Amino acid sequence: MIKKTLCLLLLPIAAWAAKLPEQLAVPGGIVKIAVGKRIDKAPKVFYHDNRVLVTQDGEDWLAMVGIPLSADPGQHRITVVHDNHKDAKTFNVANKDYPAQRLTITKKRMVTGFTEEDLKRINADKIAMTKAKAVWSERPIAADFIAPVDGRLSSLFGLKRFFNDIPKRPHNGLDIAAPTGTPILAPAAGKVIDTGNYYFNGNTVFLDHGQGLLSAYLHMNEIKVKPGDWVEQGDELGSVGETGRVTGPHLHWIVYLNKATVDPALFISQDIARLDARNKK
Repeated sequence: MIKKTLCLLLLPIAAWAAKLPEQLAVPGGIVKIAVGKRIDKAPKVFYHDNRVLVTQDGEDWLAMVGIPLSADPGQHRITVVHDNHKDAKTFNVANKDYPAQRLTITKKRMVTGFTEEDLKRINADKIAMTKAKAVWSERPIAADFIAPVDGRLSSLFGLKRFFNDIPKRPHNGLDIAAPTGTPILAPAAGKVIDTGNYYFNGNTVFLDHGQGLLSAYLHMNEIKVKPGDWVEQGDELGSVGETGRVTGPHLHWIVYLNKATVDPALFISQDIARLDARNKK
């Protein structure tokens, strides 16, 4: 059942503790950096001018930085802004060579030969999705994720993709294959930012889990929530489908941190082996 409540906004500071994703300092990964003591006010943190999530970790404030897939290996920097001063902290990003994946798309206009109307829709979609991805809410995060669908791990994050032998952007999410109609569940509590039917992504839902931690659910058959709804972990968002640019029914699941797409597997590492095991049956 969808719950519309602002109760999380009233939680005391001690409730900011959350189960956090694994750290992986590579493009598309996450770095966690201590940025102050919790006896002090939480600082504001920025990475490439984007605000960074800050949460409680024991007696410290911890910045959780999403590393873009486009990030170069080497030293990177965050800016930490306190009430009366600011400083910088650095971290290193290692190289990761993601493998290639080649897919055949039978709907040719999902790859090339776009009409003028197609291009108008694609551009309008970009504007709507950019607005959704820019949402920031000052509230405790919900980062203790469960897998959003019970299915088979079908495509990993970060793959270099070729559609009909044409190079496209790297895979920015995790694909879980399941029959059409399989329920898609909220992996953690959050607010529905937006829903829509997009040219490439099909039926899509965006969720806000707090402080720039966002998630998106693509290619859905049916959407069962609307913008502004509050969902708890396990609430049904809709069902698996094959709308948009697909090769079969599946959920394409995206997680954003400070506007960067990061590997959703880092949030459900305890469940990846179970989903992947279904590829061997």
